[in-house]
Order: sequence, then structure tokens, then C-alpha cells
Amino acid sequence: MQTHLSPEFKNTADGQAAEAILRKCVHCGFCTATCPTYQLLGDELDGPRGRIYLMKQVLEGAEVTRSTQQHLDRCLTCRNCESTCPSGVEYGQLVDIGRHIVDERVERPATEKAARWILREGLTSPLFAPAMKVGQALRPLLPQTLKNKVPQATPAQPWPTREHARKVLVLAGCVQPAMMPNINSATARVLDAAGIQTLVAPSAGCCGAIRSHLGDHDGGLADMRRNIDAWWPLVEAHTVEAIVMNASGCGVMVKDYGHALAADPAYAAKAARISALTRDLSELLPDLVTALRGKLRPGAQQQLAFHPPCTLQHGQQLRGGVETHLGALGFKVQLAQSESHLCCGSAGTYSVLQPTLATQLRDRKLGHLEPLGAQTIVSANIGCIQHLQSGTSTPVKHWVEVLDAALPYE
Repeated sequence: MQTHLSPEFKNTADGQAAEAILRKCVHCGFCTATCPTYQLLGDELDGPRGRIYLMKQVLEGAEVTRSTQQHLDRCLTCRNCESTCPSGVEYGQLVDIGRHIVDERVERPATEKAARWILREGLTSPLFAPAMKVGQALRPLLPQTLKNKVPQATPAQPWPTREHARKVLVLAGCVQPAMMPNINSATARVLDAAGIQTLVAPSAGCCGAIRSHLGDHDGGLADMRRNIDAWWPLVEAHTVEAIVMNASGCGVMVKDYGHALAADPAYAAKAARISALTRDLSELLPDLVTALRGKLRPGAQQQLAFHPPCTLQHGQQLRGGVETHLGALGFKVQLAQSESHLCCGSAGTYSVLQPTLATQLRDRKLGHLEPLGAQTIVSANIGCIQHLQSGTSTPVKHWVEVLDAALPYE
């Protein structure tokens, strides 16, 4: 693709990155077939090819409009298009650049700015946990739109106390401990059963995705630096063999720390090391299968329907591991027979900012999962889990919780 970026922008790091990405795109249109919003809306400008055209115009100096901003807002950043693209276009990186530039030039309505500020500051605040407890206590009285965002209160199982030679770090996350604390406990318990000790750095927090995806680039980088500072003593001392993410959205972000902080001389090398050490929890499944095969309670293996999050299958390019390895442990795991590659509509804060499209995608996804007749729907990211649960009476859990429940604890 021919590009004519303005000299001022072309000489910046973002300009050079954008030009390199744009040159890869041949506008073949393969991406439109796998874009969730294009499937719903049928508008070329609500698919990757159309959005790339809009961003190219912006980067070449064309007038930026509110319409351009809205088309970019409707993108889920699911990166399904990257899995499809034969040219290897890094669309996710390009849309981040495009959104940042558009938001600098187009004033958002006050209501949108307020909603984004509340999400950016509220979800990452220490006050989120007590606010969630209040919401759970009042859940029966909440309107359905709020009830969909507040999971029923469920206690976390006890954290294991044994020590092991093998140790890993786990990011507790910003919303997961308050919304679904048992995911972290189940992770620690399953790893403990496999002879791996789970450590948590108390000063680590949000991975940076929330602020980054809501336009606060500097705030996202600050979150990344804080986490690196929290983890570095254990990494530098070789205390841990990996940094494990049990939320695939956090995993794809932390694996990108090296790229995000490449221009920061104080953090570039550390960030690259952190990214290299980061593993999604599913990447430990081969070790878990070896340690736990034949040890699960008889009859505890459920029939499961698995929704692979976009951040797992497209962002991290990890496919097939969960269903294969849980199958090796005796679970019957099925994917939706149609559209298993498409987003469920959660996409971080997308389900709050774009509720109509998010609900349509949720119902479309559940329409493919529920005919499987599974006892439980499992996924690997808290956002997907809560979003899907808001539309079905079938239990929706993290796969590690189901595995934990099958262990023969005394």
C-alpha cells in the first residue's frame, strides 16, 4: 500500500511503526470475513480493511471526524484479523496508534469522557473491591444492566501453604480478586498439587491494559513500570521460573511489555526480560497433566464447552492447548461447532462502552455454545466469563476452577 504520511509524523516512532504496518496491507479483504463487527453491521468501515483506510487518511493529514472516531471505537481489538491476515499486518498496534491520534483531534462528548474516566480510574482503584462487595450485597435490587456486571459473591477456596522448589509469580490483577477471587485461589491450588508454589507481589496491580486501551498511554506505561518494579527482585534473584497469567487479557499485555517500553532506557531490558518470562496459565498444562494424570476424583471430570478468549487464540496465538490437555485428564471438552474464533463481545471495557454490539455478540456466542449441552462453559479470561454468564443460566467458570474442583483434597 502506498503511503504519504506527513513528514512530522513520519519521523516519530509511531509514524515509522504505522508506515511499516500500512506497507504490509494489500487490502485483500480476508480480514472482513473474521471481523465480529463487520459480521454484525456489514459496513466496510466497521471492518479492519475499512478502518485501515480511515487511519491511513488520518495519518496522511486528512480531516478527522467524529465518524472516524466512532468506527475505531467499535473495533473490539480482538485481533482475529491478525490471525487471518496473509501479510502479517499488526492491526492491533496500528489501531492503538490511530485511536491515540484521533482522540487528540476529536473532542468526545462529556458523557463519553466521564464513562471512560470512571472505568480508567475506578477499575484500577483500591476502592473497587469494597464497591464490588456493596454491589454484590445489593445485587437482587440492581437493574439488569448493572446486575450483568456484578457477579454473585462466591468465596475463594483456601490458599495452599506448602513450599516447593519450583516457584512462579502470578499477577492477582485489578478486578479479578474482587469479582472472582476463586480464580486466583484455584490457580495456586492446582499448581501446588503439581509441585509448583505460587507467589504474588503485593505491590503489583493492573497490567496496564485498562488505561492503555482507554487512551491513557502514559498511565498504562506507569502501570507496567510499577509491575516490573514489584517483580524485579524475584526475577533478578532467579527465585521464580515464570510469571504466570491466569487472565489471558493480562497475558497478552504483559508479553508486550518489551515492545511497549523498548524506548525507555531505564526499563527496556527489564521489560524484555519480563515479557520473555511471561506464560499464560494454559502453557503450564503439559506439566499439570504429567503431575495430575490419574489423580483426579473418579467421576469429577465434567462435560465442558470451551470459549477460547480472543486474547488467548489471537493475541497470544495459543490454540488447542486447553481442550487437548483437559481432555488428557479425562474431561470432555468441546468447542462451538461454528464461530469458535469470534469474540464474545466482552473485550475489556467494550461491553460497557458498546453495550448493544457486545450483547449481540454475547448472544451469538452463547447460541453456538449452549447446543453442546455442557455442564459448564469454561474460558480463560475474567471478562469473557462474566460477560457470558450474564446471558446464560449454565455455569461459566475459568477452566482452572473446574480442574481444582476435581482434585482429591482431604
